[in-house]
Amino acid sequence: LLFIGGVDSNYTPYEISESKSEKVPPGKFLTLKEALHSTAGIKNKVIIDFTSKGASLIHAEEAALFNVPIVIGSTGFSESELKTVEGYGKHVPIVLSGNMSLGINVLLNIVYDASKYLGENYDCEIIETHHKKKKDAPSGTAKMLAGAVAKQRHINLAEKAVYGRCGDVGEREKDEIGIFSVRAGDVIGEHKVIFAGNEEVIEISHKAVSRNNFARGAVKAALWLRGKNKGFYDMRDVLGLNKYE
Repeated sequence: LLFIGGVDSNYTPYEISESKSEKVPPGKFLTLKEALHSTAGIKNKVIIDFTSKGASLIHAEEAALFNVPIVIGSTGFSESELKTVEGYGKHVPIVLSGNMSLGINVLLNIVYDASKYLGENYDCEIIETHHKKKKDAPSGTAKMLAGAVAKQRHINLAEKAVYGRCGDVGEREKDEIGIFSVRAGDVIGEHKVIFAGNEEVIEISHKAVSRNNFARGAVKAALWLRGKNKGFYDMRDVLGLNKYE
């Protein structure tokens, strides 16, 4: 595995190898398109994109144009934007996930099964906490967790999700899924799923203590994509986890 180039959040170009990381002359690898042009002769390339949804939409289009697989870890996409990225999967293999960690992707299945066995009489609420510089809310992971519960309960998340509560909101509706976002300090990422029934409460949580976990997952996804047919995949495909149905 060889890292051949990258661009940081300030659009500072870098050339990266296994043994060094140094700045290169301005203009080289300043954009993804320039990097793809410059490395046209290198086979088996994979793009790893952790930017923003706007940039990722452009990068997914460029990946399809240059026929280079791409791993996307950005969050905050609308339904229509996700459909756009999925459409590029008809031309090139794409892995998109709101969270690249093994733990969170296992947690999705656990939450789905918990919802199944506990039943609809257990109210579900989700609390996510991230650093103060995170721009989108709720987190992509919180949406994935809520989606797992909604899918198991056969409800429309767009209609039943409640993003925080304030004022005289009345009693909680039976099928509501509450999602709450906290932004503070330098918290990497914490997620808690609460199932509350009569006389008992179950809490399932995950805490990221290092971003290295996300990086390892992204590299694993990049290696997995090599030789894959065009298509739209997520991390549970990469990790070989069962898809909840």
